[in-house]
Amino acid sequence: MGGIVRLDGAGQIKMATLDEAAAQIQRLHGIVEQMAIAQKNAKPTQGYGMQMRRAAAPLVGLLKGQFGFLADQVTAFILVATRGGGSDQMKIRALREQVALLRQAIEIAINKVKEQHALKAEAETAE
Repeated sequence: MGGIVRLDGAGQIKMATLDEAAAQIQRLHGIVEQMAIAQKNAKPTQGYGMQMRRAAAPLVGLLKGQFGFLADQVTAFILVATRGGGSDQMKIRALREQVALLRQAIEIAINKVKEQHALKAEAETAE
């Protein structure tokens, strides 16, 4: 099933939501990597938790209506980002894992939307 998949109206709206979420997750990943660089250079990392929380909070609102399970994963990311105590290195590792989980979940959701909302082909040209 190669090529472009045409979607119905609901599928297009869901795909737009997932595309926006993917862009915001990319921003979160950038903040996590900035924190990792700061930690490696022995600079303060306290401000990054709140920065991630401010960047991730709108993502929860974006996903809550259509993709509740993704919104729950973003909430878990926020909890890891704002949790105090422990070493920064372990926190960065956990944040990287959360970003990877979010990306994977979005890819799965995109494939599911394509599968569930694909329009049937008008005519079979393979015959």
